[in-house]
Amino acid sequence: MKSKLFISFLLLLVVTPAFGALSDKTGLVNRLDVKTDGYVFEVETVANFDIQDFNFDAEQKRLTLYISSGLENNLGEVYLPQNLLSGNLTFYLNGEKYSPTIKVNDNISFITLNFTGSGNNTLAIIGTDYLHMVNKTSIPTENKLPTEMPDKGGGCLIATATYGSELAPQVQQLRELRDNSLLHTESGKSFMSSFNDFYYSFSPTIADWERENPVFKEIVKITLTPMISSLSILNYVDMDSEVSVLGYGISLIMLNVGMYFVAPGIVIRTIRKKF
Repeated sequence: MKSKLFISFLLLLVVTPAFGALSDKTGLVNRLDVKTDGYVFEVETVANFDIQDFNFDAEQKRLTLYISSGLENNLGEVYLPQNLLSGNLTFYLNGEKYSPTIKVNDNISFITLNFTGSGNNTLAIIGTDYLHMVNKTSIPTENKLPTEMPDKGGGCLIATATYGSELAPQVQQLRELRDNSLLHTESGKSFMSSFNDFYYSFSPTIADWERENPVFKEIVKITLTPMISSLSILNYVDMDSEVSVLGYGISLIMLNVGMYFVAPGIVIRTIRKKF
């Protein structure tokens, strides 16, 4: 039983970072319905902390999140609709200016949070534009405006914790594969949409363990190295169709299964026969 659990854990490490945003209760998802001027916007957070409450001040163009965390190291991601707040975003964490990582498309500001401090924290997000691209001349109704999730995926949390930075070459390789190849096909988008819910349910915990335990971090690094090396093959092929994405994806999974499980099994069996 223990061996099966260990194998399952390794398989998750192999597959999930390549295709991919946490607490003892991992992957806390909060969907906040922000009502303003008769419109309703959904702000979503995925984090290892909980959002106890929030406040939106239309005059100040400010969204305030009241955070409760049981961990010292806090990781989170915020999906902020552009037609709610946009422009030059300014952040204040517990009253002090804060600079998270931000990625933006036409619909969403994707904000990655990484800060320390357990207990209660307050994050204020202030924009320069409010109700951008919303027709204010029409009579507003209490309907939720549709907002598309960002085309880009979330953070590669395990790889980032392993290699120490989102700018590490290994992390960039995974991110570019996801953003430039997988998300350019419908099958890739469908896979990412369903898979992210699963990936972010455990990856924040593993990332926390890596930050707290250098030995575990090195074990994960050794585990990821063959997988990342195999992914470099995709730099030399075209993945511009549904068939190619599925074909190369399945081939790489089989290759990694062979490297991580079949090859070690053969070696162990050979050693047992000799001794």
